[in-house]
Amino acid sequence: MNQSSKKTKYLVLVTMFCSIEVLLMFTPLGFIPIGPMKATTMHIPVILAGILLGIKGGAITGLVFGISSVVNATINPTILSFVFTPFYSLGEYHGNFMSLVIAIVPRVLLGVLGGLIYSWFKNRDKNMIGGGVTALLCTVLHTAMVLGMIYIFFGPSYAAAQGLDTTQLLMALIGLVFTNGLLEACVATVVIVPLVKVLEPMAQKMGLTHMNIKLNKVER
Repeated sequence: MNQSSKKTKYLVLVTMFCSIEVLLMFTPLGFIPIGPMKATTMHIPVILAGILLGIKGGAITGLVFGISSVVNATINPTILSFVFTPFYSLGEYHGNFMSLVIAIVPRVLLGVLGGLIYSWFKNRDKNMIGGGVTALLCTVLHTAMVLGMIYIFFGPSYAAAQGLDTTQLLMALIGLVFTNGLLEACVATVVIVPLVKVLEPMAQKMGLTHMNIKLNKVER
């Protein structure tokens, strides 16, 4: 299989993962309301894209996840949506440019981390546990990044919108990491481990695994 054919198939798979993200955005499965927050399953295709297609594939899928978060927070807002979109405000609480940073940057990094962490395990022939550990670590780190940025950029407003004292906010966010974050991590691990076992050999046969695809080279 020449490099041009590999590149075409690689781009088809990236498009497929991005399409899954868009599909999840328009169904209840993408963002699940839990009180004023929303749990998500949209991190799962991003991590899987990072594992199977590497940093580039994961980052592109993560970018679609981030943009979807902005869109969802804008058209289906909750009391806390201003931290994810500059196009929504609740009384005195307004989103701004940092809302885009919170919505997009951690999601892109999620795909990058998926590729990097799984590569570390793959290089040590530990594929069996690599998928599960990658899913678990990436999900918890993603949750921590999002909540950490909320604390830094919107701490007082976020606390006030929930009726919390500013001094209580840090513990509340840490609590979310160990509730929503771990729940999302468990779901991701259960889903991703069998999918990697099935899909990775198929990707290898097609020459599309992130260990050997080189988009910047064309076979002559």
